[in-house]
Amino acid sequence: MFVMILGLVLFLGMHSTRIFADDWRRARIDQFGEKAWAGFASVLSLVGFILIVWGYGMARVDPTWLWVPPLWTFHVTALFNLVAFIILAAAFVPNNHIKARLGHPMVIAVKVWALGHLFANGTLADVILFGSLLVWAVLSFRAARKRDSAQGMAPAAATLKADAITVVVGLVGYLAFSLFLHEWLIGKPVMV
Repeated sequence: MFVMILGLVLFLGMHSTRIFADDWRRARIDQFGEKAWAGFASVLSLVGFILIVWGYGMARVDPTWLWVPPLWTFHVTALFNLVAFIILAAAFVPNNHIKARLGHPMVIAVKVWALGHLFANGTLADVILFGSLLVWAVLSFRAARKRDSAQGMAPAAATLKADAITVVVGLVGYLAFSLFLHEWLIGKPVMV
C-alpha cells in the first residue's frame, strides 16, 4: 500500500501544481523553460504512475476488504465508463458540443471513471486509489473553471459532425478497452 500511496503523491502532486501552486509552477517554468519543466513533470508523473500500478498490484494480492460489491455495481461501472470514454474523446476531437458545454472534458472523464470504479471495487486500496483520483479531479476541474473565468475564456464553436465523431471515437475506445485492454493491462476482465 505504501508504494501505491507514494505513487499517488508523486503523480497527483505533479498534476496538482496548477491547483495549489500555480505561481510556483509559473516561476519554475520562467526559471528553467517550458521544455525543461515539461520534461521534469513528465518524468515525475511517469515514476508516480509506475509506482501506482506496482503498488496497486501488490495491494490486490492480499486485499483489505471494506465491502463486497454486488454484481449489479459492475454494470453501473460499465455504464459510467462508457460515458467517461465519450467525454474523454471530447477532449481530443475539435469543435464538439461536449467540450464546448462542459469545458475540461478530460478531468470530467476522470471524475466519472473514478466514481464508477468506486461502485464496483470494495478494497481499501480501491478506495484510496479511486477516491484520491476523484478528489483530485473535482479540485482540478474547479481550479480550471476558475482560471477560465478569470481569463474570460469562451467556448469554441461546435458542430454536429464533431459530436458524431466524438461519440464514435468514445465508443470504439470503450469497446477496445472493455473487451481487450482492461484484462491485459489490469489483469481483470470488465465483466465477471
